[in-house]
Amino acid sequence: MPLVPVVPESQSHVLAEFDCLDPLLSALRLDSGRLKCTCLAVSKRWLALGTSAGGLHLIQRDGWKQRLILTHKEGYIIQVACCPSDEDFIAVATSQGLVAVWELQLERRGRPERVSMSWEHRGQQITSLCWDSGSLRVFAGDLGGKVSFLRSGSTKLGKASTFVIFPVQTVTTVDSRVVQLGYQDGRLLVSSLSRCYLCDTEREKFWRVGNKERDGEYGACFFPQSRSLAVGQPPLLYCARPGSRIWESSFSGEVLSTHQFKQLLACPPLPLISYKSEPLYSPAQRSSQSIAFSKLLYLGDQHLLTWTDSAIYIFRPQSGQVLLWSEIKDVVDIAVHRSELFCLHGNGQLSHLSLLSAERCAERLLRRESWVLAATVCCMFPHAFVPSRTRKLIPIDRMEHLRTQLSPASHLELIGQLDEVISRLEPLDSASSSRRSSISSHESFNVLDCGIYRVISRRGSQSEEETGSFINQSMSEEERLKEFAFGPEEDQVDHDPQGAEAERPESSMPFHLNLSFRPKQHRIALQAVKDSVSSFVKKTTEKINTLQMNSDLWQRSDTQVEVLATTSPSSEDMDNEVCTMMANTENDLQELRTATERATSQIQDPFVLMDPAALGEVLRDWLQVLERVLGVEEPGSIIEDGPLNEARPREERLKPESLEQQQQQQQESLCASSGEPTGHVAGEHPRLPEKEHQGDGVEPESAEEENAGEVEPVRVEPVRVAPPTPLPSDLLGDLTPLATLYLELSCFRGQAEERRTLGVVGFLRRYFFLLDTERVRRMCLLRYKERPEMHSSFIEAVRELTRSSKVVEVIQKGDLLKSLRGLRELQPWSAPELLAHSHRLYDKHGEAAVRSLSQFYPTVTPADVTVMAQPPHFLAYLDNLVQSRAEEQRLSFLGSLLQSESLRQDWLELGLSHDAPQPCDTLTADGQPRWHSHFFSWGYGRLLSLLIRLPADLSSKEKMAETCRSQGYWTGYLYLCCELQRRTEAFSTICRLDDMSLLEESQAVPQTIQEWKVLIQLSQQCSHELEPATITATATANGTAEPVNGSDEDRRRQVTPENLTLRLARTVGPDRALEILEECGLPLVLSPHSSLVCELLRVAEKRQRATIQTMLERCDRFLWSQHA
Repeated sequence: MPLVPVVPESQSHVLAEFDCLDPLLSALRLDSGRLKCTCLAVSKRWLALGTSAGGLHLIQRDGWKQRLILTHKEGYIIQVACCPSDEDFIAVATSQGLVAVWELQLERRGRPERVSMSWEHRGQQITSLCWDSGSLRVFAGDLGGKVSFLRSGSTKLGKASTFVIFPVQTVTTVDSRVVQLGYQDGRLLVSSLSRCYLCDTEREKFWRVGNKERDGEYGACFFPQSRSLAVGQPPLLYCARPGSRIWESSFSGEVLSTHQFKQLLACPPLPLISYKSEPLYSPAQRSSQSIAFSKLLYLGDQHLLTWTDSAIYIFRPQSGQVLLWSEIKDVVDIAVHRSELFCLHGNGQLSHLSLLSAERCAERLLRRESWVLAATVCCMFPHAFVPSRTRKLIPIDRMEHLRTQLSPASHLELIGQLDEVISRLEPLDSASSSRRSSISSHESFNVLDCGIYRVISRRGSQSEEETGSFINQSMSEEERLKEFAFGPEEDQVDHDPQGAEAERPESSMPFHLNLSFRPKQHRIALQAVKDSVSSFVKKTTEKINTLQMNSDLWQRSDTQVEVLATTSPSSEDMDNEVCTMMANTENDLQELRTATERATSQIQDPFVLMDPAALGEVLRDWLQVLERVLGVEEPGSIIEDGPLNEARPREERLKPESLEQQQQQQQESLCASSGEPTGHVAGEHPRLPEKEHQGDGVEPESAEEENAGEVEPVRVEPVRVAPPTPLPSDLLGDLTPLATLYLELSCFRGQAEERRTLGVVGFLRRYFFLLDTERVRRMCLLRYKERPEMHSSFIEAVRELTRSSKVVEVIQKGDLLKSLRGLRELQPWSAPELLAHSHRLYDKHGEAAVRSLSQFYPTVTPADVTVMAQPPHFLAYLDNLVQSRAEEQRLSFLGSLLQSESLRQDWLELGLSHDAPQPCDTLTADGQPRWHSHFFSWGYGRLLSLLIRLPADLSSKEKMAETCRSQGYWTGYLYLCCELQRRTEAFSTICRLDDMSLLEESQAVPQTIQEWKVLIQLSQQCSHELEPATITATATANGTAEPVNGSDEDRRRQVTPENLTLRLARTVGPDRALEILEECGLPLVLSPHSSLVCELLRVAEKRQRATIQTMLERCDRFLWSQHA
């Protein structure tokens, strides 16, 4: 047995045939010449086979036992369809145009009944059937283009339903034959020979999918989105196009993208794993395939199936990849259920195939004791069996047992290959696997970075039942003790957002239990203490740091600490304080609402709106109220007792100092009673969590503070993505336009004015929850390009805003393909949200992530990627984005990306400086072109050629030409020289590069005799300047050099006066070419080869003249004969 070839690692699945259905057909007598199978359908329970005698056989898939046979006298069966939601209904179509619905009545053990029938397509061949399982309707399409539906009229719906609603109705008539039908969520998909149509059957509206027509049998189908999406996500549409292309469309019929599989199908086919024959795999590449996909079917887990009469193709449309294709002869029709395929062949035979991963295919073969096939699969897909995760399915001892079952006499090479695979197998980590399996047996989990398993109970698990019983017990106790309640319970208490980071409040526990045995008055007091203890710790820390620098204040600080330790609050005082805070908050919000309405009305005045100074004054007055209500205290402000005060929300600054002392003392007493430390003691400084942020905070209020000479620590405000206090939705909607307008107008202020007000970065970080994220994104790209801290603050804010997204967990796991699939499932995209996830992807995967961002254009633009990625990675993104368009659209598309003329020069210099040859390889010491240096490869040559071919003004082209010359990009330099009419420079460059093929381009060919003379003279000069000893090697296409062998072919490629004379002789004739050579003062003795060419050209010229003369004479005679 020869060695088994190994498939590429990108191949992971196979089509396998485990069952033989020939005995089933023999039992049904469908293997004879008189009867044969004409169509088939499959469901979870049934395999339905239509016959040429008009019978419909229903076979139970469990055991392949025949259960029923339904007969028809209206012709043979040509179409059959099983209802997806209720397997008690089956629809059939006969050759005479009858559509019938059968109700099997298996639950009531009755006889099958034909509950409805339609002759709407009498005399026409029905080409497709599909079910609307929600309302039990069957749609049928025929050869003439008519589409109708038939209601089942089931006894389950009641007999009266068929009289109230018309059972048969014509939906539409399309322009040509119906190829395939599909139905999903109220939409009917009709694929004809020329177009795809989408019909809303409830509103009776019709759309065309795409604008381009086609001619031929091309299928279409609905494609449900991934299960990980939210409920209600509409499915996609996939429509076949000529040339192995498939349209991806939205549920509304809008074409989203075109998938091209022509080049991808050049890979070799995978063999069918079957008991009938030995799988043979040939790794030789095939030519590209241009195929018409006559039908498309949704298969398994996000796969797309199609076939021809000689092969089956399975795609991953979401990633644009070919999962596999296998050569299977004479396929007429295919029915699928999940990952199983039932194929009907032209001779009436059936085959049952399964789409499996390679390791699962081997495992099933081992269970069937197909030892040779199992070993072949293992040797063909070694990359699928080596990882440790496969040990759960196929342990190492099972692989060794497989080896013992092979005969050394007939399978010696196969045993050797299998030994090599076994030696590479990775063992399973028994400790971690046992722990994970014990957890995953009844619960789901994820592993944190620190190694802790975070377990989430599944529904119905034991842990959930125990928790549910505890909650029910607590709730019942709450109801029994309601009569002991002393007052209404407050469910929500205002929290300090900074204090919530230091210590989590009680209301954020995983299980929110209303424990009735807790005194409610004390609960409010404890909540108030916890809300303020974190901010008090921060304030005290700042005081201690300042007191260390001022030794004369130590005594006063000790006294203050003693007061804090001895003061004890009462619960009534704390209740009064809470009520006062709530009243103050309501007053502040009312004041803010009034200021917002006043500013909005003033801005609507045209005189204010058109005057930037007046508009800025209105916004600054409004900002003062906003700062008092929602702002934070400036880090540089000085309070009366000297130390710096940490930035705190307004509601905390309103608390009196005595209240904070009382809360601190009560917290200390509670910690002492529970045996916990109070957080800090005298002489120790508590360590607070530090966060690094980019951007600026609040500018100094005056020049005196700036020049005071005291070096103060720089504090950066954290980004606030949520308001410190809950805001009404109407107020938030009024604040957003004003806040965004203030940020937009900040770019017109000078530095002196910005010092007196809140800086743009500080305003963005402080009031991000009020801003329109899309407008802020455009501001960062257009107005604040020179301030990277602005864009970094914006990205930090949107990343914080999208931290809870489910895609973040997928990105953190490190699987790029799954991450991109998760991002595609977030449609419709929001640009800031997608940009935040793109930054996470780039941090995780680098250049690979940037290249994949081209599929999210135009939501993520090149301007976004420029700020996010490094220059080499941005080049890869730009090149991938341009190449994703059709070849005829690339130039115009690249021009649309150039928002400013300066970008063209920047991108050109970037492309010439990365993945490019060294200047010493393309330029000589005096800056002239090095011999044959244009053969060096440029990594972004396609992008560079498009950039220089874009329309541009004269100065831009001259600048680009100089850049190309300085970097040695000679092909671009020659093109620009011809565009700028600097043809002498172009001819000189061609002579120094010494390659006659450069003259084959239309723009580089001399147009006049004078240009030919200049070119011949330049070639003579360059041939004298280049020393023969230096010309010993030539650059190849991959950037390396190979020696010149001095053959005739190489000499004919050199730019010499002799070769130029021969080229000129083809244009003006050999005699005239020699005369021009003499006029240039270059007497030349032609080589024997050149002399022979000149003689041949003379002979050809004479024959051409004679031929022309003969044709003219014949035309003259013909015209005279017509005249006579």
